[in-house]
Amino acid sequence: MRDSHTVRPFAFILAFTALGMGHLLAVGFRLPNQDPMGIARGNAFVATADNPSAIYYNPAGITQLEGHQLSAGLYFITTNVEFESLAGVRAGTDKTFQAVPQIHYVYSPGGSKWSFGLGVYAPYGLGIDYGKNTPFNTVAESGKLLYASINPVAAYQFTDTLSLAVGLTLNYSEATFERSIGLVPGDQFKFEGDGFATGFNAGLLWQPHPQWSFGVNYRSHTEVSYEGDSKATLIAGSTSTNTAIDFPQFVDVGVSFRPNEDWNFEVNVDWTDWDVVNTSTFVGTFAGNVPFPFKYDSSLMYEFGVTRYFDDGWWASAGYIYSENSVPDATLSPLNPDSDLHLGSVGVGKRGEVWSWAVGYHFAYNGGRDVRGNIPNPVSGQSANGEFKTFNQAVNLSVRRSF
Repeated sequence: MRDSHTVRPFAFILAFTALGMGHLLAVGFRLPNQDPMGIARGNAFVATADNPSAIYYNPAGITQLEGHQLSAGLYFITTNVEFESLAGVRAGTDKTFQAVPQIHYVYSPGGSKWSFGLGVYAPYGLGIDYGKNTPFNTVAESGKLLYASINPVAAYQFTDTLSLAVGLTLNYSEATFERSIGLVPGDQFKFEGDGFATGFNAGLLWQPHPQWSFGVNYRSHTEVSYEGDSKATLIAGSTSTNTAIDFPQFVDVGVSFRPNEDWNFEVNVDWTDWDVVNTSTFVGTFAGNVPFPFKYDSSLMYEFGVTRYFDDGWWASAGYIYSENSVPDATLSPLNPDSDLHLGSVGVGKRGEVWSWAVGYHFAYNGGRDVRGNIPNPVSGQSANGEFKTFNQAVNLSVRRSF
């Protein structure tokens, strides 16, 4: 890919993360699942945020940690989408599990009100593959959107009950898209490109009473300009192509209630500004400039979680998320068949003075989204009209070292 020397160092730094990420589970192409305990609580973690993954969930929470804390995890996810066209033709996605690594490190100097953190993780990701024999192969066949972040943060505890934090996000992304052209049998179009963008995140944690805690987490909008190449089987060689994709800002607000030391209940509302994702234009393809309409709608996730703490550091959690659809029928792509989703989760773990571990499981379910009025491919007339059913599953494992 051309003109990418400035972002190649980030490609190497983030290679371990980009290696596996790319499948979707929730709203749009966000990947809001960054820690087993957060996942087990239905991601209702912004007002708790008491482990190193607070760098993502609410960076102000790192002031609750002492000394050095290093956590490493793997997020295993499979995408299971089944489609049936209006004519009764069926298609389905590749269900292979993929692993997404996550690393978070926090340092809180003794006697200081400052805490510092560094996270490397994937806050967005979208990858799906239907193969070539589908009723919409000229609309889409496969695609992968890789987005990895290096996120240094600093937090300050202003009072015993109030902490604020801010961080910088350095984001490297790769995009791949493939579909049939529809002029002759076996023709194919493919785009590959990469890009880099910077942004920031911020957080607030306020605990005015031992039983009550309030949190706010914010991540800024970024726009990645992709430089790459497009290829078509009808034309020898490739053409230099560029496009841009917006990654929306989001804000998560939560309240935690702890009636005693054994229980923690939390409710969050997470808003994503998907309205910023409108139309991306592929500039310089063999067919000239080709617009790709998104026209997404902003949406909410409602998150509920509960944790029961036991003796010797053991805990168990359960959670539920309702995620609103962000993709209208007209511009829905089979590569992102978003819908109103129900997500359930459970998890267990053990916290120790030196070593801690956690495991979380969740699923995303929609029994059927009927798509009508989808914009057809102007060459083939194919569209994504039909019924999409979703049942995605994921497991997250992590270990933490305190020193």
